[in-house]
Amino acid sequence: MKQFAALIFELANSTKTNDKLQTLVEYFSTASKDDQIYTLALFTDRRPKRAVNTTKLREWCAELAGIPLWLFEESYQHVGDLSETIALALGTQLSEKEHGAEKSLKEWIIFLQDLQNKTEEEKKIAITQAWKSLDKNECFVFNKLMGGNFRVGVSKAMIINALSKVYKIDAQVVTHQISGNWQVENTSLEELVQGNVGETDISKPYPFYLAYPLESEIHTLGNPQGWQAEWKWDGIRGQIIKRNGEIFVWSRGEELITDKFPEYEVLKKLLPDGTVLDGEILPFKDNKPLIFNVLQTRIGRKNITKKILQDAPVIFYAYDLLEYKGKDIRQVPLSQRRELLNQMITNLPNEILRLSPLVDFATWEELANLREKARENGSEGLMLKAKNSIYQAGRRRGDWWKWKVHPLSIDCVLVAAQKGHGRRANLYTDYTFAVKDGEKFITFAKAYSGLTDKEFEEVNVFIQQNIIDKFGPVRTVKPELVFELGFEGIAPSNRHKSGIALRFPRILRWRKDKKIDEINTLEDLRKML
Repeated sequence: MKQFAALIFELANSTKTNDKLQTLVEYFSTASKDDQIYTLALFTDRRPKRAVNTTKLREWCAELAGIPLWLFEESYQHVGDLSETIALALGTQLSEKEHGAEKSLKEWIIFLQDLQNKTEEEKKIAITQAWKSLDKNECFVFNKLMGGNFRVGVSKAMIINALSKVYKIDAQVVTHQISGNWQVENTSLEELVQGNVGETDISKPYPFYLAYPLESEIHTLGNPQGWQAEWKWDGIRGQIIKRNGEIFVWSRGEELITDKFPEYEVLKKLLPDGTVLDGEILPFKDNKPLIFNVLQTRIGRKNITKKILQDAPVIFYAYDLLEYKGKDIRQVPLSQRRELLNQMITNLPNEILRLSPLVDFATWEELANLREKARENGSEGLMLKAKNSIYQAGRRRGDWWKWKVHPLSIDCVLVAAQKGHGRRANLYTDYTFAVKDGEKFITFAKAYSGLTDKEFEEVNVFIQQNIIDKFGPVRTVKPELVFELGFEGIAPSNRHKSGIALRFPRILRWRKDKKIDEINTLEDLRKML
């Protein structure tokens, strides 16, 4: 655990990519085999479930630290991070070791898993003893693990590059090897990376090929005849796998979601064995796509009822064919993969699996005009793919681009804020915005991205000087600062006071040139529906 905690703090305190990469290489080269695989699991979102609610953790920490709960809560609001607050509050106790040899990372994760079946009193005793056995840094990391929201300041791509260096295996191969449904309890990192685990996993997906946003002029891509265009649909990117008579559905986030979409079970009889399709899980009705909010009604549900199936029907728009007759064909040019996909899907007797239609165009100007009509088709823009491109792993520049339409936008006023997390824990950076509704303001969206560090600091000063009221960590503020908010979509919502829900809201710019009497109204938002 000491070595793992040191890794986390080294990564957090380093700002240079090469330094972080070297730190990871050293760790994976020297850590125990058990801790190596558990570290990879944590870094790829395979985290232990939360066993204790945070209210109890705050109470137990305050009691152990010998401080009143109100003081702990005030400290928490100031620090902004519960794990750090606990480690700081227990500072003196953590310097006095109570017992025993140091546990490994694996042993601590098993410890947390075992808490699931304990009574509340047993959990309290186990956790307070654990706190006493750790130093401040170890306690911070332990709290993060216990909270189930463990975050590391490195990308998955950097983890893969580190493993590529350690094992001297191509990064794209490593990406494929560590995907899928492997179990941390009976797997070693070496076996996983070298491909000795995936051979028995018939559900194993391929790493998704991700596109970069097209920010340069479209003409810079060269001859338009060398490119394929498709609509960019707003659903869940996924892979459908048919092997050994079984169907598996994976999300782009490497979550096995087969049971969430029972409609795809029919493909078990229709698709040939050894087939892997890349495409979009899309809410679809009356031969047209529905808004993403419809799909959200199915995400996170334990049981998919008949009513949900009726209210949120889905199809699968297939983009690509990655495996054909049991053979990996990702190195085959896209034009040939598309032709095989067309042959496979066109005559299948079903309404669930469909071929994503190509957009016909002759010139870039013609395609640009078609792109402006994307929202009329229920899409976010266009996907551009070089016809001779192979299917790569991860985000790569050059062959695949997403060309989205410009976001919808609205001018609104900041009315509330709370402090952020991580390096923004001492700044008010999570904002609530409102538009006018007659003579009053009505909140309609939250956003926490889009400003520069300098602008965040300026807004933070304003908030501190203009707080009206406090509600837990939230501070209502004088409605004065105007911002332009961008978003990808808008839909009716019964869960929000405004009756509106936005898709991917973010700050486009701080409108220092506007006063609050110039902001948009709730009626303006309703007209966008």
